[in-house]
Amino acid sequence: MKRFGFSKLMLILGLLFIYLPMLILVIYSFNASKLVTVWGGWSIKWYVGLLDNTQLMGSVMRSLEIACYTAIAAVALGTLAAFVLTRVTRFKGRTLFGGLVTAPLVMPEVITGLSLLLLFVAMAQMIGWPQERGIVTIWIAHTTFCAAYVAVVVSARLRELDLSIEEAAMDLGAKPWKVFFLITIPMIAPSLAAGGMMSFALSLDDLVLASFVSGPGSTTLPMEVFSAVRLGVKPEINAVASLILLAVSFATFLVWYFSRRAEERRKRAIQQAIEEAAADGWKQPETRRPAQA
Repeated sequence: MKRFGFSKLMLILGLLFIYLPMLILVIYSFNASKLVTVWGGWSIKWYVGLLDNTQLMGSVMRSLEIACYTAIAAVALGTLAAFVLTRVTRFKGRTLFGGLVTAPLVMPEVITGLSLLLLFVAMAQMIGWPQERGIVTIWIAHTTFCAAYVAVVVSARLRELDLSIEEAAMDLGAKPWKVFFLITIPMIAPSLAAGGMMSFALSLDDLVLASFVSGPGSTTLPMEVFSAVRLGVKPEINAVASLILLAVSFATFLVWYFSRRAEERRKRAIQQAIEEAAADGWKQPETRRPAQA
């Protein structure tokens, strides 16, 4: 019988520390009492009441919209930056470019938010845009730091790729754009999905940047929750947080499932190509013996 080791104990404690608060939040979202710290029985009235809370639901939909836009833009920009860092190895200012790409990872969000606020104010005075801060300015702010995370994730995947596969495709006559979309993109698809989900989660969770660059009518869910918590946690907050946890978990599962299937298909295709090439290499043309006189 195997002993219950210290490492397993620490693993269980770590998982409990991470997921137990989420479980408690979900349980208390069914609390019938208005006091979130006092259990009053099971009820779903707070979920039903969300339909009448237009302000809270508006902030939820606004945050989801911004998070989706941020994920798309961050994946596009981060992937381009990753290709420059990994494939374009010789150009002046490469070290500076790499530092600028990864700078948002270590830059305090307060400084980033303040600098973006000053930038938007200066742009409004000089070119007249943006006339007011809102969803677009929040989207730009979120994209600036989410793209850095995508660049790091995708560049790590690109460094592990076997370039001989792309070179073989180009030797057989495939054009660079075709190699990129049919070979490179499928091979880095898991990292693109991971970067997109990370950007979505970071944008949905951000409070500091949105507080600096938001305007009237552009309150996001973290801002709404933060304002509500200062006056006391409302039961509706637990309900909407539980729904978001469920939606994000389901989306993460779908991304993982389809990415896994795509990766398995890619591995099977590569293995099949290797086996066919090996079989063709072993085949020797039959030679006829010369007839004896």
